[in-house]
Amino acid sequence: MNLAHYMENSARNYPDKAAVRFQGQQVTFGWLDEQCIRLANGLQAMGLSAGEHCAVMMPNSIHTIIVYYALAKLGGVIIPVNFLYRFHELDHIITDSKPKAFIGAEPYLKEISEVLRKREKGPSIRLALNAGKGSDFQDLNNAFSSDIQFSTHTTDGDDTFNIIYTSGTTGVPKGVMLTHRNLGENARILAGMRGTIEPDTVIIGVLPLYHIYGITSVMNVSMYSGLTIHLFPHFDPGEVIRVIENEERTILFAVPTMYNRLIQIAEENPPKRASLKFAVSGGSSLPVDRLKRFETLFKTKIHEGYGLTECPVCIENPYGCPAVPGSIGRPIPEFSARIVDENGKDVKQGEKGELIIKGPAVMKGYLDRPWDTKETVKDGWVYTGDIARMDEMEYIYIVDRKKDLVIRGGYNIYPREIEEVLYQISDILETAVFGLPHEDLGEELMAVVVLKEGTRMDSNAIRQYVKDRVAPFKYPRIVKILQEPLPKSGSGKILKKDIKEKILI
Repeated sequence: MNLAHYMENSARNYPDKAAVRFQGQQVTFGWLDEQCIRLANGLQAMGLSAGEHCAVMMPNSIHTIIVYYALAKLGGVIIPVNFLYRFHELDHIITDSKPKAFIGAEPYLKEISEVLRKREKGPSIRLALNAGKGSDFQDLNNAFSSDIQFSTHTTDGDDTFNIIYTSGTTGVPKGVMLTHRNLGENARILAGMRGTIEPDTVIIGVLPLYHIYGITSVMNVSMYSGLTIHLFPHFDPGEVIRVIENEERTILFAVPTMYNRLIQIAEENPPKRASLKFAVSGGSSLPVDRLKRFETLFKTKIHEGYGLTECPVCIENPYGCPAVPGSIGRPIPEFSARIVDENGKDVKQGEKGELIIKGPAVMKGYLDRPWDTKETVKDGWVYTGDIARMDEMEYIYIVDRKKDLVIRGGYNIYPREIEEVLYQISDILETAVFGLPHEDLGEELMAVVVLKEGTRMDSNAIRQYVKDRVAPFKYPRIVKILQEPLPKSGSGKILKKDIKEKILI
């Protein structure tokens, strides 16, 4: 199968129906498919072939969707990249994935330009939307061919289509390989499990389309079902509420921080009408109080769910029966979940253990990292690193995280990566980075540092150093300089739990 077939089917069945609305522009499924064909032809003429990698760094736009499905038609491999990433993050991705092509958008080209100039063997095809004169990139619009005939590449279901970079406990970003079958089956199952959705339902697209949550729940499911996406370039709570008020039926996919913002506005100025058929929350835990407040204000139900890059949406509160506040739900159809101990044995019902998942969306593996793949996927089960419990109805509750992960406003931050940046400061002797509870964001990032004897540096300078080198959501807002050594275990491991307990007292 080829994931592009979903969009092609919708183009045949609903050629004149709105596929995407974006900043006052509306395009149909028929037009969208035609543009994908034209771009696939253009990329092929420029030398991009099936199986070759293309890094894409674009904010949400109609062009972003066109690029995604054009590469699917071509049989290419897309590497979606957060357009807020900085030099060292981009340098690793480009080095590791070795793309033949890069497609980006103004005004997010400064950092990637420096990366590509450094690399003699960087992508040979370099395109950018609205590339100016003298740019290192060709104008993406010039890559569109006039030819509207194209034979979609015949892919095997196990052919890789997306490589999405995530980080493990080591802090080394790894490329998660997701196949046409992974992504296609996930979209099909999600569309089917959510029950009858009227054709005039509008999907509110506030999630970034470089993230697996947005790729799966907003883009791929909508293309499979022939639903209209009202796409936002970024999250604007006031505009989201206006769409909810004005449309006949809507569905919202968002992260808890977004729900918090919507609640704040709606409590000051309640919506005139609420069109939400339902809403879905993922990315991190949504406090029960916030969930209930949103449901009351918008007269709808929130279904909390769960997924990870290595296995996109795989658990969700079921439809047609009450959602359980505080639970991420049950395994979706064709997926299984278990709670296991350190030896991989099932724990007793209600006991805590590591959540493992099996199903058609489990990744193909990590790019060029077979050992890491074997550590994460065992006998078809992906070991999530999340500590959970399961009740007698198979509802699952996340209670802790095994992996040293901070989720700030729905964004994943891996402390080890930030610690590596901090250790580049010669005056720092040791450091520990971790998350602290935050009412709005879920967690806020904190860095505790110990300076070398005889050196001086203030917390603002440390914070700014990291800010200049990582994406804006990653740098620690809280920096504390300690005079004494950090507490450690007998083996010399820094005890972050002890540090946090001391700070929170």
